[in-house]
Amino acid sequence: MLNVAAFILSLAIVGVVFEMLRRKKLREKYAALWLIVGVGTLVLAAFPRLLTIVTELAGVQLPSNLLFIISILLLLGVCLHLSWEISVVEDETRALAEEVAILRALIEERPAAAAHNGDHANSPSSQ
Repeated sequence: MLNVAAFILSLAIVGVVFEMLRRKKLREKYAALWLIVGVGTLVLAAFPRLLTIVTELAGVQLPSNLLFIISILLLLGVCLHLSWEISVVEDETRALAEEVAILRALIEERPAAAAHNGDHANSPSSQ
């Protein structure tokens, strides 16, 4: 019965990911990770003996320990990837903020220069 619940849950994960992709709520590069997790869970739920075989081949004592190791490594990979994405976004944000500051300074300088040139044209020394 537990395998049926795991199979239904993993099928739901895959379905939700495809629906989020269809509605453009999730980007493809992030969906790939969730699809791998969902399909992996589907395979393990359909063939529970497979986890035991892989556990024996890896030299791990318990199948649950292998699942924890894989889960921890997967989460570390996700954290590393998201940290990299945040770094890229911070760099882009900093560059955009600098560009906006330069444009704002140019816009604020323009009326002052126009007023200064306008005053200069009307001054008695220029006539």
